Amino acid sequence: MIKNLNTFDLKNKRVLIRVDFNVPLDRGRVTDDFRIRAALPTIDHCLNQGAGVVLMSHLGRPKGKIDKNLSLISVGESLADLLEMPIKFSDDCVSEDARDTSLGISNGEVHLLENLRFHEEETSNNLHFSMLLSKHGDVFINDAFGTAHRAHASNVGIVNHFKQKGIGFLMEKEYRFLKESFDRHKHPVTLILGGAKIDTKLSMIHRFLNKADTILIGGGMAFTFLKAKGKEVGNSLVDDEMINSAHNVIQSAKQCNVNIVLPLDFICAKKIDGKPEGVFSNRDIPLNMMGLDIGPKTISNFKQHIDQSNTILWNGPMGVFENEDFATGSKEIAAKLAEVTEKGATTIVGGGDTAAAIRKFRFQNDVSHVSTGGGASLELLSGEFLPAFKALELS
Repeated sequence: MIKNLNTFDLKNKRVLIRVDFNVPLDRGRVTDDFRIRAALPTIDHCLNQGAGVVLMSHLGRPKGKIDKNLSLISVGESLADLLEMPIKFSDDCVSEDARDTSLGISNGEVHLLENLRFHEEETSNNLHFSMLLSKHGDVFINDAFGTAHRAHASNVGIVNHFKQKGIGFLMEKEYRFLKESFDRHKHPVTLILGGAKIDTKLSMIHRFLNKADTILIGGGMAFTFLKAKGKEVGNSLVDDEMINSAHNVIQSAKQCNVNIVLPLDFICAKKIDGKPEGVFSNRDIPLNMMGLDIGPKTISNFKQHIDQSNTILWNGPMGVFENEDFATGSKEIAAKLAEVTEKGATTIVGGGDTAAAIRKFRFQNDVSHVSTGGGASLELLSGEFLPAFKALELS
């Protein structure tokens, strides 16, 4: 049985918390503190209970090498502002100096460790690295839902080195909402997928074929599916290595009576940072142009499917939403989700770019749940038992 935060006596303890501070940066400045704010209830609880807090997280994919552009020091500055208190920072997560700092913190203090992924041992779940990380605390709390689907040292290997271990408020909230709400989901179920990453999304589609009634596919990944159906997509983003896999998904969906709906039209430009050149059907995208947002016919079609649904999961924006010229599709989907939520539908927004998009359009409080985890939320909803939870359950 996994213990939650309220079961521990934390007074005079050092609590090592795995948080997910994998946030977007722009020239050393945090541009979206959603994930930092999501961790505050757990951090505040530990401090209020008389504990010293040590925080560890990854940022980006430095692949085991030090990358100053992916340092957590700017994240620490944002955290200090949110906590309204100074915090300690170590420029290495397993150095002797870092361990000494953790051992020396007083109750009510916070110590942030440098990016875990500056060490390749983090992602390989190295046993020795896990042991070194464990030296930072007396109690281990995992509150990093965004990485719960990864079997890494900081959320799996480390567990064996603690007698007192459990999950924080964010992990508990995500698990209860996503797992329990989808276990009791009401049909019709619609899955909306977008974004550019197709390799991870394909496996998710396969897992959802026994749950979903309709799968709406937009964003960059739609072009690989269109290519698999024999359509020319101009200069749009296509993952050639995944075309056969996309074709197999289409065939599997037919066998399972799941309706896969692809875009009918796109807003196109000659380059990703260019200006819109017009709206083109999925059969007529010029060779020198790329689709960067779903078009008006697609938006209308997608909305009709959403209107007919009782449970909707959205993971992945419909276009390059960071650019106002290509944000309409994502904004319209967000608005429609808010509308059907008010009518009683259950609407779940997966993390990452999708969460950033719905917050940009100010609909984050108008849907049932906005998750901090992208891949983790999809895997949990599709019935997978996430490694971070499994490690705590079996220990």
